[in-house]
Amino acid sequence: MRLFFITPLAALALSACSLTPPLVKPAPPIPASYEATPPVAPGMADTAADLGWRQMLLDARLQRLVDIALENNRDLRVASLNVEAVRAQYQIQDAGRTPAIGANAGGVRQRGTDAVTQNQFTSGIAMSAFEIDLFGRLRSLSDAAFARYLATQQGQRAAHMALIGAVADAYLEQRLAEEQLALARQTLADWRQALILTQRLHGAQQGSGLDVAQAEGQAATAEADVQARERASALARNNLELLLGAPLPADLPAGRALDGQPVLTQLPPGLPSDLLVRRPDILQAEYTLVAANAEIGAARAAFFPRLSLTASLGMASPELGDLFRGSARSWSFAPQITQPLFQGGQLRAELQLSRLRKDVAVLQYEQAIQAAFRDVRDGLAGSATYAQQIDAQQRVVVAAQQRQRLSQLRYDAGQDSRLELLDAQRQSYAAQQTLLDVRRDQFKSAVALYKALGGGLEE
Repeated sequence: MRLFFITPLAALALSACSLTPPLVKPAPPIPASYEATPPVAPGMADTAADLGWRQMLLDARLQRLVDIALENNRDLRVASLNVEAVRAQYQIQDAGRTPAIGANAGGVRQRGTDAVTQNQFTSGIAMSAFEIDLFGRLRSLSDAAFARYLATQQGQRAAHMALIGAVADAYLEQRLAEEQLALARQTLADWRQALILTQRLHGAQQGSGLDVAQAEGQAATAEADVQARERASALARNNLELLLGAPLPADLPAGRALDGQPVLTQLPPGLPSDLLVRRPDILQAEYTLVAANAEIGAARAAFFPRLSLTASLGMASPELGDLFRGSARSWSFAPQITQPLFQGGQLRAELQLSRLRKDVAVLQYEQAIQAAFRDVRDGLAGSATYAQQIDAQQRVVVAAQQRQRLSQLRYDAGQDSRLELLDAQRQSYAAQQTLLDVRRDQFKSAVALYKALGGGLEE
């Protein structure tokens, strides 16, 4: 009895050797600092990753949409379920490092060639084919499974961040489509009034047919643009509902206009080294590298002998009534050692494959760092230039509106042609649409920078 319980403990004590090579992570292939950083308001967090997404997304309507998406989005649910699935796989793998002990009871009644009927009744507990991990094969496989579980966790966090960014982008697209649609409808109404006036002047012999044709073409252009903006608005709504995983609620709070600062645009970037501990995709690549390195240890250990143990302790008796008497006690102890001799090069190929997978994981880790650094630099470039671009585009709008007003006065006074007025009106309309585009791009760039810096995990 004592031997049966001591043996597993001794086996576990022997499982201390590991053939997993030391993991040496490559140096981050990025500069030590960013070229330029935007001015940051006093009192703001040290890095954008410390800002909760509610501090970043200032629009109450957008905040409500993000809440709905985090609760209902199917992709995020799949990512969460994947974490649970990989955790279960790790638990299955790790269970192989401990003995599996089961209870059994049974009986056999048989008649031999001597015409004598014999009975045999048994009961007891048994441990079947428990591998003593002398060279760390099971430990390495367990470590690899655990690292992959941690990588999946980081993948879920990355999906969380990506969803917040995607909802913000979709919302900004919807706001742009709605505001451009409102501008197009107002422009269409104005140009239709101009067409009616031109037709009346032509009817009173005070305008030419060319003026009427030009006004009709202008109104038709605005009407076509309205249809295009209505389509863009519908597509943006559909995309937003897909991300939410549910229809848009009717009780959403009012949203901010694009010129009402729905998203924070000036963010503290911190240092490039912050990305290594903030970005879930980098951490995911790092844990994948850890798993690949551990699998090398398992592949190395496969070359060495495997020691397995089968043992049982129980009772055996030809009579059921005598089964639990002391004289019926029985036990068995069956160690077995297996040494690979010839497998056609399979073990060497598996070791080579594990090393190649580690080399790939190293490159993917470096690639994740480089991609993260590029994302931040792109965001910083946008942060440094969009404000000036918007200021310049606002001056373009003011100048175009002034030109349109003066052209209208000169046309009414007979000093300018209808063509000059039409050109001024089109330029003003295009300048206002461009301003809306640039505002949308500024906020999307800020959201991308926030996500690139590792923000979006905290509220």
